[in-house]
Amino acid sequence: MTKKDSTKIIIEGITDEGKKFHPTDWAERVSGSLSTFRNRRIIYSPLLQPAVKNGNKCVIVDDELKNVHPEIYKEILDFAESNHLKIEKDQSSDEEDKE
Repeated sequence: MTKKDSTKIIIEGITDEGKKFHPTDWAERVSGSLSTFRNRRIIYSPLLQPAVKNGNKCVIVDDELKNVHPEIYKEILDFAESNHLKIEKDQSSDEEDKE
């Protein structure tokens, strides 16, 4: 079910000023909006996942989220922009180091 060239948006927990974003669990909180629990473990959606990039907490947003849950997609991008977080598009099938 994976698209060949899926576009992902990576929101890195670094502000425009180069400071780490707090609270430290922000990526898990944001990703929790689409997570489920199974056997007392949290399962993150493939459309919205916490990750680590360059040692910094990140959220990976699959562009498909825009079609499936447009309100969540907009809310996440608004959150990133209002907190001046680094946002970049990644057009590949490879994923970052998941937590």
